[in-house]
Amino acid sequence: MTLTELDEAGRLLGQPETVSRDELPHAVARREEQSPRWVWDDTRRWYPALLESEVEVERCVDLRLCHTILRNAAASAESELALAPPSSWDEPSSWAEHGETDTLFDLGVQRGRDDAAGADPVEEFRLQRAAVAGAADPNRLSLLLAAESAGSLIAIEMQFAGLPWNASRHNELLVELLGQRPPLGQRPARMHELLLEIRAAINDPAANPDSPVELVKSLRRAGVDVSSTNRWELARHEHPVIEPLLAYKKLSRLLTANGWNWIDTWVEGGRFRPVYVPGGVVTGRWAADGGGALQLPHQVRGAVIADPGWMFVVADAAQLEPRILTAMSGDRAMAVAGRDRDLYDGIVASGAVDTRAHAKVGMLGAMYGGTTGESGRMLPRLERAYPDAIRFVEEAARLGESGAVVSTHLGRTSPRPSDEWRELQDDARQEGASEAVQARAKTARRSWGRFTRNFVVQGTAAEWALAWMAGLRRRLALLDPEATLRERPHLVFFLHDEIVVHTPAALAEAVATEVRAAAESAGRLLFGSVPVQFPVTVAVVDSYDKAKA
Repeated sequence: MTLTELDEAGRLLGQPETVSRDELPHAVARREEQSPRWVWDDTRRWYPALLESEVEVERCVDLRLCHTILRNAAASAESELALAPPSSWDEPSSWAEHGETDTLFDLGVQRGRDDAAGADPVEEFRLQRAAVAGAADPNRLSLLLAAESAGSLIAIEMQFAGLPWNASRHNELLVELLGQRPPLGQRPARMHELLLEIRAAINDPAANPDSPVELVKSLRRAGVDVSSTNRWELARHEHPVIEPLLAYKKLSRLLTANGWNWIDTWVEGGRFRPVYVPGGVVTGRWAADGGGALQLPHQVRGAVIADPGWMFVVADAAQLEPRILTAMSGDRAMAVAGRDRDLYDGIVASGAVDTRAHAKVGMLGAMYGGTTGESGRMLPRLERAYPDAIRFVEEAARLGESGAVVSTHLGRTSPRPSDEWRELQDDARQEGASEAVQARAKTARRSWGRFTRNFVVQGTAAEWALAWMAGLRRRLALLDPEATLRERPHLVFFLHDEIVVHTPAALAEAVATEVRAAAESAGRLLFGSVPVQFPVTVAVVDSYDKAKA
């Protein structure tokens, strides 16, 4: 392997150094003393093996993640990188185990190559630096790339450390809810009991609640006029079958998503090690590749138990998205409403609406485009009280409806509508276009407007969360600088606006303090002196289910 030092612009410095694969961890550890920024094609390719050798990396540039951002960002649209024809850098990263490679580089700058893919990381790094330099606000774009790359390190570290998981307690929870583990192909006892209740309630001994199509037919024959088995639609009907059917569906989801097969597949050595996918959602939110890490139901959180002598510090950001909207729009009235208090309670206290529930549903409607029902009724009141915030999302929606792109606070840019969407809009503008075509085009416009309306808020919230985690990661390392990752407090779980830190019990209160400080710093990093608070609710517990008890 070849280690090559570069400057910030990607120019070579000094002579390359060749090391063997066995020597690589030592070579990286030696250079970490100088706090370099390692630049590589894909964090997943290099970092797991380094962690296995107890070598941690403070900073990196994940070229593939950064390429995706710059390729699509409006701020870098005129750059050579954005205008170049597609290359191997445009192929999505699998974020799975990679095969052998022979070169690496760090930015210490140093670098690695992927000759087999025909991609030159040095040249890619130069193009990325030029794209950032040419942006109208290079500082924001640089911060976004740094946050995304920090996220790539955190994702690997969380998988490496694993989320403590007690398989025996998980089994007990399943037995309490479902009954004993059944033979393969059979339903657990409680689900079988509910099945019999369902069949008796609609007088259909062959009803199959596991088949939505067949179940709809059975329900209609029994006089329950439904078009789907969606639980919201079922809940609107009054019939003896509804209660056992909803209970069956809930247990079926648990069995499928987090049942005994899940334990067998995902829990090993007392740890759940999900594969996180940074930037896996178009807004910049993370996704998970298997294991359902981003959808752990409360029914099984009692199995997440800290190691003996350790605790969890669980924190979630209060009303993160509406506070993000407040900061982006500069709405001072809404900032005042959320100062030193629950934002929704503050909205009620301002007189804009009468209940906290109305404040919440109204704000969610504003951010997600809800124009009917309670959210639609609350929106005019919120618009009068907080015109800057509502105007901000309305403008994002208008741009989306016109087919334009929108960008987050740091510069991640939304995709453009599909060719089919544009063709439909063209068809609707043609003379003589039918009312049906015009109606479909209008529906498509509004749908895309709802997407762009939320994109700017959700995407910026994802940026804040990355900044929060990156700052916290540094702070946790300083609590016990001589300890390895798994010996000191470390992040073990992340869910959009919620994090879990596994920490020695003696450091739990110090970790809680750092969690709050990192949240405050993330707000200043993104928004400067804008007077918007980003409070977090923190709980120190020995099992995850107690965090919100």
